[in-house]
Amino acid sequence: MGSIGVQRRGIRVGTSFIDFAQLQKIYGKPGNATSTEKKYSPADCIGAKKNTISGNPDPKHISTSFAERQNLTMRMHMRRFTSLTNAFSKKIENHFLAIALHFVYYNFVKLHKTLRVTPAMAVGLTKRFLTLEDLVNLADGVKPTFSD
Repeated sequence: MGSIGVQRRGIRVGTSFIDFAQLQKIYGKPGNATSTEKKYSPADCIGAKKNTISGNPDPKHISTSFAERQNLTMRMHMRRFTSLTNAFSKKIENHFLAIALHFVYYNFVKLHKTLRVTPAMAVGLTKRFLTLEDLVNLADGVKPTFSD
């Protein structure tokens, strides 16, 4: 075990080890844009560097696509993440709770068209869709029955 908790096999999550890598994008100045366009336009991506953090990740799967898709889903489901909105949290605790509620709904309640089930059902955590009543019961401290 290394000093930062990483073994040669990868990062340990529970009883498993994961392969982990990062894609670092390198940005340059925008091309032939006026000063106003430069202000509102992203910089040009002029390259990318793939870094293996642990394990043996497949280089063709090192991508920012999964993280960007998750960010877009969060922005579309929770308008508090879009700019110029009035759906903001005055307390950071409320912001954290809204994010937690989003992820519980996304993983246990929402039907995913590509999976035809929830992600929790796809990995075997539950055998049925949770309902909004189940979520309220979770908040009230009632243990749901996942095996129905």
